[in-house]
Amino acid sequence: MKKTVLKSLLGLGILTTLLAGCGSTEGQTDSYDQIIEEGKFVVGLDDTFAPMGFRDSEGEIVGFDIDLANEVGEKMGVDVEFQSIDWALKETELKSGNIDAIWNGYTITDERKEQVDFSTPYLENSQIIIVLEDSEIQTKEDLKGKAVAAQQSSSAVDAINADPSNIVDSFANGEVVLYPSNNDVFNDLASGRSEAIVVDETLGRYYMKQNADVEYRVLEDNFGEEEYAVGTRKEDDKLTEAINSALEEMKSDGTFDEIYAKWFAE
Repeated sequence: MKKTVLKSLLGLGILTTLLAGCGSTEGQTDSYDQIIEEGKFVVGLDDTFAPMGFRDSEGEIVGFDIDLANEVGEKMGVDVEFQSIDWALKETELKSGNIDAIWNGYTITDERKEQVDFSTPYLENSQIIIVLEDSEIQTKEDLKGKAVAAQQSSSAVDAINADPSNIVDSFANGEVVLYPSNNDVFNDLASGRSEAIVVDETLGRYYMKQNADVEYRVLEDNFGEEEYAVGTRKEDDKLTEAINSALEEMKSDGTFDEIYAKWFAE
């Protein structure tokens, strides 16, 4: 993927303090000290979200965000444990304490800001529209009357619903066809059950590259730009600050660029 599409946002250091310090919840304890004491940092993810976090052919969890998180854990002096979660329940898992952070192509949205705090954004993304190569669909307007699929509780769904034209009302049955995982979304398109899908560009282009036996096409139109960040509990200011500090250090020492090149090189 071209770095002009997925560019690092860690240079926006001015956001670090602003994002790390907002939304503290009184009466609750920051988990940072406990994480350091126990030597374990638990990250929740959807393990089908390639190339950010997914299982390889041997069943090991790998990916861009996985490498970033492991490096952050090393700088914090703790081990990172990756826990597969139901993406529709990610905020619930975080608030209940089952995980310490949501880190898996997690998009900053206004709705999510009400539930969690975010680290400094580290990557830009967009919500792209994908069809089969021989589809008659050429523009966003052509989605009217079509079956359009996306992953449930994803930023793709949020972006569609937020479109100022209320385009979702014009889709087949006036709704988005929802699936638990993006793999299901792509399978639905390949089988012809849906006529278009909306997914994160990071995942979409990687998936198409890995599944070149199916001819896909990306529309020029999309459902907007967005930013990825790490989600933490609102009371976890110290943890958020530690993550931000580690990410900034990785950007400065070149580690971030090395990991980026590993997963997004042409």
